[in-house]
Amino acid sequence: MKFVIVTYGTEGDTRPLAALCRALIDAGHRAHLLADATTLGNAEMLGVPATGLSGDIKGAMHAAGADAMSGRGKGGFGDTARILSGIANANTESWLRATVAAAAEGCDAIILSGLAAFVGLSAAEYLGVPAIGTGLIPITPTRAFASPFLRPGLVPGLLNRASHHLVDGVLWRSFRDATNAARAAVCRLPPRKKLWTEHPMLYGVSPSVLPRPDDWPANADICGQWVAKQPEWSPPPSLAAFLAGGAPPVYVGFGSMPSLGGHDLLGEVVTAVAGRRALFYPGWSGVDAAGLLGNFHVIGDTPHDWLFPRTALAIHHGGAGTTHSAARAGVPSVVVPFAADQFFWAERLRRAGVAPPPVAAKHLKAPALSRCIAVAEGADMRAAAAALGARMAVENGLADTVSAIEAMMERV
Repeated sequence: MKFVIVTYGTEGDTRPLAALCRALIDAGHRAHLLADATTLGNAEMLGVPATGLSGDIKGAMHAAGADAMSGRGKGGFGDTARILSGIANANTESWLRATVAAAAEGCDAIILSGLAAFVGLSAAEYLGVPAIGTGLIPITPTRAFASPFLRPGLVPGLLNRASHHLVDGVLWRSFRDATNAARAAVCRLPPRKKLWTEHPMLYGVSPSVLPRPDDWPANADICGQWVAKQPEWSPPPSLAAFLAGGAPPVYVGFGSMPSLGGHDLLGEVVTAVAGRRALFYPGWSGVDAAGLLGNFHVIGDTPHDWLFPRTALAIHHGGAGTTHSAARAGVPSVVVPFAADQFFWAERLRRAGVAPPPVAAKHLKAPALSRCIAVAEGADMRAAAAALGARMAVENGLADTVSAIEAMMERV
């Protein structure tokens, strides 16, 4: 079978879909990935056919949303939705044209995710093929937890399911006009009035971190983390020497967050780390790390599945991918969430006993972060992290997801 996979987002959005493409190819299928061009490095390394979509999410986040995404603006779901919808709405028609073109030579299904979800659903409708939703954020309504885009504890438990419908509706209204304009221009499809809800949803999420809610429909499932077997990777000599030079270090990295508040936030982190051996990954922050103290070693892109087992704990932003990688490595986390679903994943790690309560980036101060580090270094949290990592190690999310997709296609 041939699958066209369309997504749009940061590295954390694209890499898991590249892994899924690789798994589909290894199972004997064909797969073609469409995503932001700057996030396709991992797909190229995995040998996945890919096409870059128009837009520059890194630049757009820096230019339009650094304050909100760093937690220094008003913050909250509204800021995040405006940033993301602005990026998508400016490129919806181009993305739809690219998706239809990629499927023009025959396509059995469209697999969709991220900011391009409505594009993928429209393309599948136009082509008359199944649409399969995927993602790392559990947006299927449930009574088990509130929408991941809302701060934990904000919604009374009785309103959990309603919160999903509320947030999903807000998101749809943010994307609706651009989606309908593209549907008309590219596919001559009628305007879509209601949000799609009937297509299957497969989540690259570990059931050890988030069990499947009992009230989900049959077409929604938690499949396990999507982790591709990476080509043989060797660390740069400087990193290898640093790791060999002492005790396992603390990892500090905030992924694709476009702003760390300059040396304000980073300075608080340096103070809280208090001389411990540490690794710092600048990511998309643009922070000049040249002035860091000698106990810090600055790293570039490094596979988490290789690096995290060699660390003592991970201080990170709580993105779904980093959350899962730290948990799978069996190391405790200290989560400094910035926006969107990061607070949700921080709460899941706290509930699992592998992270202290998070310290939001907006309010980060060294004393609070120092206390969190001390808790994460404790024997109880280290033991809980090791146990969670052992449970996740036996999961095979990619194989289970491919099996689920194949089963769906057999029923078409």
